[in-house]
Amino acid sequence: MKKSTFSIDIYASANKVFRTMLERDTYRQWTEAFDPSSDYSGGWNKGDKIYFLGPAENGKRQGMIAEIHEHIPDKFISIRHYGILDGDEEITSGPKVDPWAGAFENYTFEEHDGLTTVTVDVDAPESDASYFNEAWPRALEKLKSICEKKG
Repeated sequence: MKKSTFSIDIYASANKVFRTMLERDTYRQWTEAFDPSSDYSGGWNKGDKIYFLGPAENGKRQGMIAEIHEHIPDKFISIRHYGILDGDEEITSGPKVDPWAGAFENYTFEEHDGLTTVTVDVDAPESDASYFNEAWPRALEKLKSICEKKG
């Protein structure tokens, strides 16, 4: 597993950036950098199960299964991935899951004088590192754009 860190400065309050990141409509916009059909189902509170979704080519639901490991509004959110969704089947062990099992995505929000620095620390399999090294900066730029335009 490879750990990577990405960050961006956004001219908006931490509250605004935090809400924009998590609210479903704007979440789907900034995560287009990963997949144009990115979506989620579930909650963002500590202990909640959440599915990060994108339809398969055959239209079947697919994605990652995770738990909200920590949630401190406007400051920090931690997501622990532990499985994959294949249609209605939740797969939590085996060769499809093992490369991702226990991977974390941690988001830290630090606000100073109307500027919020978002830092993302992510674990990913080595085989996906180059993809995420390209996609994460695009996603954060999109988040910045949405936050700085949104009234």
